[in-house]
Amino acid sequence: MENQRNSHQPLLRKLLMISIAMFFFGFALVPLYDVFCRMTGLNGKTANTAAAPSTRIDTSRRIKVEFIANRDDSIPWNFAAEVSTIELNPGAIKVVNFHVKNLSAQAMIGRAVPSVSPGAAARYFKKIECFCFAEQPLDAHGEKNMPVQFYIDPQLPAEYSTITLSYRLYKSQGQTVNR
Repeated sequence: MENQRNSHQPLLRKLLMISIAMFFFGFALVPLYDVFCRMTGLNGKTANTAAAPSTRIDTSRRIKVEFIANRDDSIPWNFAAEVSTIELNPGAIKVVNFHVKNLSAQAMIGRAVPSVSPGAAARYFKKIECFCFAEQPLDAHGEKNMPVQFYIDPQLPAEYSTITLSYRLYKSQGQTVNR
């Protein structure tokens, strides 16, 4: 019996080491996935920094852009786009406002996370200015318009004729509003 236990020791060590390595690899996947999505535009993630304005406009085609606004249950705000769709030529710069209203009796800070569908089109959706670049403070019962200024890169493949820009609004983790 003792010989059998000793013969399993190396196998148990290897299995333990593999389990530990898999555990740490699982934690490493999250930042690696974010980097991969930023580089490829997959999963609908857009750059979280301002793009340079477009220098050329493709007048030979039109792209339909749909806007969706939703919020997490943790933030008692109304959140909506001023329009549900627009059409534009690739390269043409457009501004669309999103309206928010704080329904609570306390000042709050919100944070919007963008997503573009189809995911492969995200790399062609260029935001020049966006409320999603920073947290948005709002007084109790306050309201405001938040603009997103953008264009669709003329290099967008012809197979894409409709792009959806979606925002999900969350209550900021910091929640320190001094007014």
